[in-house]
Amino acid sequence: LLATTLIGWFPNSISAEGNLASRATRLPDMMIDSGELTLSISQFELETGKYYRWRIVHDGGEEFQILAPDLFRNSWIGQVVIEELEVKPLGMHSVEFDDEGTIDIWFVPIRPGNFDFWIVGYENRGLAGTFVVR
Repeated sequence: LLATTLIGWFPNSISAEGNLASRATRLPDMMIDSGELTLSISQFELETGKYYRWRIVHDGGEEFQILAPDLFRNSWIGQVVIEELEVKPLGMHSVEFDDEGTIDIWFVPIRPGNFDFWIVGYENRGLAGTFVVR
């Protein structure tokens, strides 16, 4: 009886309309150039509650670990796709490239803020960026 009473108390406006994860907005591909130590894009502007696909492409010059712990902690991660293999994580901290390849991360940011990402050991050499979530 208590659960029924509580469910009836919440207004219908708090329910999401439609399927938030049906069509992802594809972010510009982030290319990692290990020779020049550059990222093709280092800032992303996002909205809470919107589904995104972040493609990271690495040339394979060096082994790189990309950390984005605050973004991942404040997002729902739908899936991670590596070489057409899908992973459905319950949580995430980082992704790592041992060789060249592409990783797609599908996610919905659920909290606004500025969330940094970086490549371990290279963050002070330009391999870092920010997700600005409104």
